[in-house]
Amino acid sequence: MTRGWNRLRRHHLARASLIFLIVIMALSLAAPLIAELRGVDPTQTDLFRRFEPPSAAYWLGTDDVGRDLFQRLLDGGRVSLLVGLAGALLSGLLGALIGVAAGYLGGRLDAFLMRFTDGVIALPLLPLLLVVAAIDPRKLGVPAELAQSEAFSLYRIVVIIALTGWTTVARLVRAETLSLKARDFSRAARALGARPLRIMLRHILPNTAGSLIVATTISMGTLILLESTLSFLGLGIQPPAASWGNMLTGAQELLQEAPLLALWPGLLIFLTVIAFNFLGDGLQDALDPRSERR
Repeated sequence: MTRGWNRLRRHHLARASLIFLIVIMALSLAAPLIAELRGVDPTQTDLFRRFEPPSAAYWLGTDDVGRDLFQRLLDGGRVSLLVGLAGALLSGLLGALIGVAAGYLGGRLDAFLMRFTDGVIALPLLPLLLVVAAIDPRKLGVPAELAQSEAFSLYRIVVIIALTGWTTVARLVRAETLSLKARDFSRAARALGARPLRIMLRHILPNTAGSLIVATTISMGTLILLESTLSFLGLGIQPPAASWGNMLTGAQELLQEAPLLALWPGLLIFLTVIAFNFLGDGLQDALDPRSERR
């Protein structure tokens, strides 16, 4: 662990990315407290204060309906980061279970799961997400009050992006499992009479943790970008709840009048996705013992 941390610290881009992500997450989680300390309500509209420039009262100015832009960015960051984190964890769990089952049990199950994975990979991702996100949950029996709530909108987008983001993890874990099940500790466990489920959960999966952490970290940036795309198209997080994607949607018609409304959320999306990618690269080097020799 100490050697891995030292290798990560020598990766300057990964270290800077980690610091940036910690700051963004801390500010986003503390958004209600910051709003209370500043005496600002990010949901309150004031048409007399539209497009206010940055000032001591409004640190980044106000939007087209007079809401504080800085607080809206923090609220949007909390939603976008939550979607990315929850979606990555859910897709990572799903992909890990599918990958370890396919790699360890093999045979027809492996062939079926891998062909199913290939089929999901072959599907055009964005059109598929658009179709799934456009389905009216009320027609599926979901109560109208629940279907129109902010929480349901958030949970639905997490599930949608998780159901399409597990394929990379599944193939990665399957490859690791094929290698691990041939090692001495796996054969010893089988010789002692351990059941396949126990071997997969107690011996195989823990040894794929490094690859899982790297894949999950990198996928967070991709899922945040997917959420922003869906929200930008009006099929993701629904207003009045803020996300960086739907903030861009509201700003696209005001580019000439107030370009900063699009600049800030777009810049945060760009920096966050790049930071997760750099952090994933750094973790890959840190968790790979061969990187010490390189």
